[in-house]
Amino acid sequence: MPTLRTSDGTELYYRDWGAGRPVVFVHSMLMSGHMWEHQMLHLVEHGYRAVAYDRRGHGRSDDPGSGYEFDTLADDLAAVLTTLELTDVTLVGHSMGGGEIVRYLSRHGDQRVSGIALVGATVPKLDLGPAEATQWLDQLRDGYGQWVADSTAASFGSGLPSRAIPPVETQRTIQDWMGVSLKAAVDCAAAHVAADFSAEMREITVPALVVHGDSDLFGPLDVFGRRSAELIPDSRFLVYRDAPHMLQLSHRQQLNADLLAFVRCGPDDQEAPAVTRPDS
Repeated sequence: MPTLRTSDGTELYYRDWGAGRPVVFVHSMLMSGHMWEHQMLHLVEHGYRAVAYDRRGHGRSDDPGSGYEFDTLADDLAAVLTTLELTDVTLVGHSMGGGEIVRYLSRHGDQRVSGIALVGATVPKLDLGPAEATQWLDQLRDGYGQWVADSTAASFGSGLPSRAIPPVETQRTIQDWMGVSLKAAVDCAAAHVAADFSAEMREITVPALVVHGDSDLFGPLDVFGRRSAELIPDSRFLVYRDAPHMLQLSHRQQLNADLLAFVRCGPDDQEAPAVTRPDS
């Protein structure tokens, strides 16, 4: 099982497929790197290297019981890039993973990064008042299993007139949610509640692709996707119709195509197709 060690000794499990210019995937809170397997395989089949690691306290990585604030999580991402000696990297983040990417750029610079893709990312900040934030953290702390059960429909877009997510994919995701460290879940949520990435996003200088679903109940389009595209100077904004939060599953073919088109805009590709807005 491939692992790498962070600056505080935490072992992170990672997947490393293919060869070519690297694309590094950062998963959402409560998930693991396997959430990106459809996108990873697509990129590998088109000549790219795809890397996805499990955040500390998630998946098969260590659960150190600390380090779940964004500075340390961004340093963990830096450890992935430096340990694997990755340069000219495209960073792709979903939900909370978008915050790790933004904080990585503000803490470590963009010398290793050629572009970023924010997919259903919950940045620049959560739209929660103090009472709502406290209620959410209490739900995670005191009734995590029930919160997972109550969140499934919203996350997967049950009832949307769109591509159905196979039940086996839903169950696999729920297994990830139930397998995460409770300490990691609560601490990551608390860090997310406290974070505001607005100023950092204005300073991003690499090209960015912002992809968001218009039916994302976890991360409403206007609060996150549209605002992210407004803040990042060099951004391309795609809205997926009838797409829920887990759009990497519901709209996998569209996302695969748009990520490939965006990655192909790098210096090593002579004919980079334009990123186009999906029709559905």
